[in-house]
Amino acid sequence: MTRVWNFSAGPAVLPEEVLQQAADEMLDWRGRGLSVMEMSHRGAEFTEIFDTARSNFRKLLNIPDSHDVLFMQGGAIGQNAIVPLNLSAGFTQAAFVNTGSWSKKTFQEYKKYGEAVAVLSNSLPALTDGTARDLTHSASAYVPDCSGLPALVNSQNFAYLHYCDNETIGGVEFHGQIEALASQLDCPVVADMSSNILSRQFDVSQYGLIYGGAQKNIGPAGLTFVIIKKELLSRSLPICPSAFEFKTVSENGSMYNTPPTYSIYVAGLVFEWLLKQGGVNWAQAEAKRKSELLYSYLDQSEFFRSPVASADRSRMNIPFVLADESLNATFLSQAAERGLVQLKGHKSVGGMRASIYNAMPYEGVAALVDFMRDFEAEVV
Repeated sequence: MTRVWNFSAGPAVLPEEVLQQAADEMLDWRGRGLSVMEMSHRGAEFTEIFDTARSNFRKLLNIPDSHDVLFMQGGAIGQNAIVPLNLSAGFTQAAFVNTGSWSKKTFQEYKKYGEAVAVLSNSLPALTDGTARDLTHSASAYVPDCSGLPALVNSQNFAYLHYCDNETIGGVEFHGQIEALASQLDCPVVADMSSNILSRQFDVSQYGLIYGGAQKNIGPAGLTFVIIKKELLSRSLPICPSAFEFKTVSENGSMYNTPPTYSIYVAGLVFEWLLKQGGVNWAQAEAKRKSELLYSYLDQSEFFRSPVASADRSRMNIPFVLADESLNATFLSQAAERGLVQLKGHKSVGGMRASIYNAMPYEGVAALVDFMRDFEAEVV
């Protein structure tokens, strides 16, 4: 069997070593005579799996004792509702930095619970009618100037400031701008880090809450991680369902209801794999090396183009467009023939997108660049 180079934005590529170990342990986990899928979430076997996974996650991110780690369900979209339900007691509004599809989706969801205030936004128009927008003719996506955030946020009584650290669809990534200002803000910072968690070093202590779906850089779909400052665990609204209340989940060690056990198991294998590679320092260096390879080609190409401002480009999700859109289908077909799959851009923006998470080897990105170079030579 020949495995392809999988550039899916999520569920995404997993390390082959992890997949092989999961396959080897499918019927018999470490001599216990049963599969992880069959284990009681409260039994000794799964407790060992869970505790090791959570401990390694804390180690990888250097999570301080001031913060708890919760393993939940529902993905980042679920957290769009769960976060305001948990952090809004005593407040009527929250602040948002809107830089793309996911931050704007979070912004819209909050309106069910209070007043959502967009304190900063970039030039991307809201996609409210569900139609595709042609990136070829749009202004570059970018991160707005954040230097004025303290004045904008501290002038009002916000429950929190929310932003998406990496926009999976638009390919825009923050590079520490808001983290550097967090200590100057009167409210907690909440960050969606679904698609770039474990890809760079950052200071967890500067955040009130960090959340994300696991299916990009951590493991299979089904698991949601929440890293929350413990002092925020008592700010839930009375209407918050018990299974989604951070305080209840925390007090019950993420076992108030049955957690996504198999997804946690695979995530734990990914954490062990990443630690063996050299941890987040290794991942950060590899992310830089891989993304620079692809961006360097895009910047010198006469046929392909990145629609994202160079200073704000994501290292995980790289959208690009062809000069002749009539060749999109041909590009995707020929790429698949070369073993390069899941390169079609999100339906809301079109174009192409290469997601190069931690588990994507440098060789896969090099194979994509080689194909793009050959394709360009053929059509230009």
